[in-house]
Amino acid sequence: MNQPMLPNHIQTLLAGSGEGQKVVLVTGVFDLLHDEHRLFLQKAKAAGDILIVALESDVRVRQLKGAGRPVWDEEKRRQEIAALAFVDGVFVLPEEFSRPDHHEQLISEVRPAILAVSSHSPHLHKKQLILEKYHGKVVVVHQHNPNISTTLTLNQSLTSR
Repeated sequence: MNQPMLPNHIQTLLAGSGEGQKVVLVTGVFDLLHDEHRLFLQKAKAAGDILIVALESDVRVRQLKGAGRPVWDEEKRRQEIAALAFVDGVFVLPEEFSRPDHHEQLISEVRPAILAVSSHSPHLHKKQLILEKYHGKVVVVHQHNPNISTTLTLNQSLTSR
């Protein structure tokens, strides 16, 4: 992946950010946007000034979550996130976004002050090592609530049929 990862509207947003403004980056699936997603994103925004959300592509979601996922395709998920007033920019990550060098390229292009994660986010140490190279840090902004998730919602709807 040698070509730029960020779409033009995100590059423009970052170029226009003022001196001293903290950019916060969030990555994730955000399928069937629910209250825990919104709360997490609100806490991420509160950690800085500009909130950018990078969504996993449909191809990656199937790899991560299995057949039948995502329920909402990447465009629907992008639109739902973009409609949240506190989100400043959202885009879909490339389909092949899976290796550590892909993550490093994303961080090098965004250069966030903060990568906001929830408490159950995997690979926190690896993420922190990448962020430190670019003078950022990983911040756990939300404690995972195991009682609310897209997977649980889908499983409950299947068992109630």
